[in-house]
Amino acid sequence: MTVRYCSLAQQPAPAYPPGLAAERLGALVGGRRIWVNGTVLHYYFFDAGTDASVITVPGTGRTRRVPWAGDAAQRDVVRDCFREWQDLGIGLVFTEVGDRSEAELRIGFQEGDGSWSAVGKDALRVGTHERTMNFGWDLTAPGERGTALHQIGHVLGMLHEHQSPFAGLHWDDEAVYAELAGPPHHWSRERTDANILRKLDPDEANGTVWDPQSVMQYPFPPGLILEPEQYRGGVHPPGTLSAADKEWVLRWYPPADPSGPPALVPFRSVPLGLGPGEQADFVIEPPQTREYTVGAFGDGDAVVVVFEERDAEPRYLAGRDDGGTPHNATIRARLVKGRRYVVRVRLYSSWGPGETAVMCW
Repeated sequence: MTVRYCSLAQQPAPAYPPGLAAERLGALVGGRRIWVNGTVLHYYFFDAGTDASVITVPGTGRTRRVPWAGDAAQRDVVRDCFREWQDLGIGLVFTEVGDRSEAELRIGFQEGDGSWSAVGKDALRVGTHERTMNFGWDLTAPGERGTALHQIGHVLGMLHEHQSPFAGLHWDDEAVYAELAGPPHHWSRERTDANILRKLDPDEANGTVWDPQSVMQYPFPPGLILEPEQYRGGVHPPGTLSAADKEWVLRWYPPADPSGPPALVPFRSVPLGLGPGEQADFVIEPPQTREYTVGAFGDGDAVVVVFEERDAEPRYLAGRDDGGTPHNATIRARLVKGRRYVVRVRLYSSWGPGETAVMCW
């Protein structure tokens, strides 16, 4: 069986102000790609008629169109894998839409372009007419369903498990370069470094213990790993969600509180009482139509997002991330009487002695 690997594009490291305390910086690095819990992520499959890449045919100078659309069977595999993650009871919701302008996630099936995905909130940086995810081979082939589960893991904010600094893997680097330089990958040394050999920052890793059974773990044939000795014969994950995968996603995206979020009343500050990575949700039902400001207070780094409920579904209205800055996140938005809004505040970390709080006015 041919082993095919997910190929993430190398992303520039985020720029944070110099001099941040290690604990504060670690919280920012670990949480920057994570969506606020309760987000509805809309996904869209590219259309066969209009969406394609134009590539140059090697040795001819001619170009041809390579469509991004996948057939019904391919799309069904991806839909089923979204449901599998969703059915864990997570607080995120995945919804398919037919309008790409409504979608945070836009999925193509360009053969030969590899399988890859934007990681977490990085999808929001991708242009509306571009893919945030691609599948480059047949997902209905035996053993390939795990590819779709893996890419959705990236959507949730997970990174490659074999790059965990806690794995303790010692590679035969030249053997790895040679393996990936050949078919079906034809990767450069730089791409192999980015997707296999580079160690993640400990704060980026999916957990503090390596999980060789994770759906985010590549399978590896014999001859690439020198140590630990038991993995010289390769690593062979099952391509399914492991117990640690499920624990990770439920920690970042716990089920919604059935009692619903409390009200955020204008001009009344509410202490948050959050620990690192935790989130608080509030409802605003504005007493009048006007411009309001929603803001966080205190010595902490936070993400504040306001959603407007439309047909009982929260749709993104505005958001601010104050991570790494000396300022608190504030949002100015026109709220309409008779409509319902949801404010979600996720704390990276507190870096001062006082409490953090949220208020609208």
